[in-house]
Amino acid sequence: MTVRLPLAAANDSQLHRRHYVPVHVKFVLAFAVALAWAVLAYAVAGRWIGVQETPGKQLAAHLLVLGIAVLPAFMNAFLAMGLLLDRRPARSRFADADFPGVTILMAVHNAEDTVLDTLAGIAAQRYPAPFEVLVINDGSTDATLARLRGAAHAWLEVLDLKSAGGKARALNAGLRLASYPVTVTLDADTHLHPQALRQLVTRYMSDPPNTAAVAGTVLVRNSRQSLVARMQEWDYFHGISATKRVQSLCQGTLVAPGTFSLYRTDILRVVGGWPECVGEDTVLTWAILRDHHRVGYAEDAIAFTRVPASLPRFIEQRGRWSRGVVEAFRAHGSLLFRRRLSTFFIWWSLLFPYTDLVYAVALVPGILLACAGAYWLAGALLAFVMPMALLTNLMVYAAQSRMFRALGLSVRRNPFGLLGYALVYGLVLKPASLMGYISGMLPRRWHGRTY
Repeated sequence: MTVRLPLAAANDSQLHRRHYVPVHVKFVLAFAVALAWAVLAYAVAGRWIGVQETPGKQLAAHLLVLGIAVLPAFMNAFLAMGLLLDRRPARSRFADADFPGVTILMAVHNAEDTVLDTLAGIAAQRYPAPFEVLVINDGSTDATLARLRGAAHAWLEVLDLKSAGGKARALNAGLRLASYPVTVTLDADTHLHPQALRQLVTRYMSDPPNTAAVAGTVLVRNSRQSLVARMQEWDYFHGISATKRVQSLCQGTLVAPGTFSLYRTDILRVVGGWPECVGEDTVLTWAILRDHHRVGYAEDAIAFTRVPASLPRFIEQRGRWSRGVVEAFRAHGSLLFRRRLSTFFIWWSLLFPYTDLVYAVALVPGILLACAGAYWLAGALLAFVMPMALLTNLMVYAAQSRMFRALGLSVRRNPFGLLGYALVYGLVLKPASLMGYISGMLPRRWHGRTY
């Protein structure tokens, strides 16, 4: 597809190129600053390591300092520098006739309370080209199917699977029927912003030709339901968004979430669709990267989803996410040795089990040691990790707020959720993630993913 830009747009593009800083230069600069910050953190904590009496204690001290201070200091500094250097690529201007047709796949199981609202969000989309919605009813035992059959939308088609086989199998059944060159996945409890589909497709059309998928932005819809949901609102708005922005800057978006993402239909079929595993969206994204395609990120294509409102369900969900990372390494571990910027984030993901383990077992003892007068472990954390984490959150908050204003949205006040996110969230998240990593490493027969 070739699009000729208007003269004004072409002049803007030329001006942008004159001030363009290559991605590799940004990466090297962010890496250098992060490395220097991590070395400084290690030097400060080294005084505590040096007073340990035996080689065994010194080794343990090294491992603790690396996991709780040095590596997190590096990661937070890299994110902060990445956000500072990040400039979202300008979208090209397209006529309505240039937009491709879209197939929206939605796998549903016992979603009677949410599916009609999700369809209403689709109906409100300001998308200029034809689209079809294939809803795959995966063996629902409630009134989901009856409500779908009662929905009066010309673009809606319902595929009824009599027995539940899992989300991946349901999506693959829909993929076989997809009519359009672009496929978008959407969860049954997710409500789209009216411009979400157009923004997602426009980002795909504006990105480099080797782009095969684009991750949408997923935010929390039910944050008023509980304190657990309130804390997650900040995680989605800050932590997850910051990571995806920086990964996108370095051309390394690692997860196109099934909640709301775009894929080239032909590439989906080439890589075999969604694998039947817990982390099907993560493993699929890595399969796309393995085949030398690019995965983008549309920060202003927003879908609001319902997150777990209870602590047990939250722990279960995050355990599944972590298990999905292990599954991705098992299926596509060769990505560790690709000469691409995205390889950096593959290695980054490999460090998460270690840093999560050290955080889970050493944070509270580090605080107790500080109370007893041994400040080096907690001191390095407070002096080098916390300031960069705060800077990262401030920058992503400013960027997200600007994006919200452009879309006619406002950031909801959530002070109790912010307090819980800052003080408690990690204490729950890290052990939950560890359980997922361990689960992924153990042999287990797959019986189909729950929704």
